[in-house]
Amino acid sequence: MHRTTLLTSAVSALLLAGSATAQDKPPAMTPEMQAMMEAYQKAGTPGIEHGRLASMAGTYDLVVKSWYAPGAPPSTDGGTATRKMILGNRVMLEEVTSQMMGQPFSGRGLHGFDNVTGKYWGTWNDSMSTGLMVSEGACDAQLSCTYTGTHHDAVTKKPQSSRMTTRWTDKNTEILEMFGPGPDGKETKMMEITYKRRP
Repeated sequence: MHRTTLLTSAVSALLLAGSATAQDKPPAMTPEMQAMMEAYQKAGTPGIEHGRLASMAGTYDLVVKSWYAPGAPPSTDGGTATRKMILGNRVMLEEVTSQMMGQPFSGRGLHGFDNVTGKYWGTWNDSMSTGLMVSEGACDAQLSCTYTGTHHDAVTKKPQSSRMTTRWTDKNTEILEMFGPGPDGKETKMMEITYKRRP
């Protein structure tokens, strides 16, 4: 464990050594350190999955349907979302402005693909909570995805799981559905958001 920590520190130092002048001789690396450096570079290089995320960039009009009780009709609100790639095309930033229960609502999500775990991931923060939702899952080549996420429930103070699915009905229309436990503990649909990309 201690040896791995030392090697990690050494590789990090070598990666930062690029600011040295051209006449400086680069520090020698052992084969183990070289392998670690290659692993870090591979983990940080955007790939096909990041290109798929980039294809989602744009400004969208939203129709947000929320179910506050099983069997009850949904509440419907409008909104907008902007999506753009950040961090050298490694992560998608999504910013949402809408209404929720008659109140102004804003939220921010990050979406990415982890080369190390081989999974898509997401985080979400919004103006109705000081907490964080973290999710991960899988997507196919058409970005039909299934995520499972966890956040701390404001009432019970306990972790609560949710399931989210996304699908594209055409190249500019995405539907996101979110499911969570109802009063009886069984999964129920809680939200549906239709994203329509502007020209």
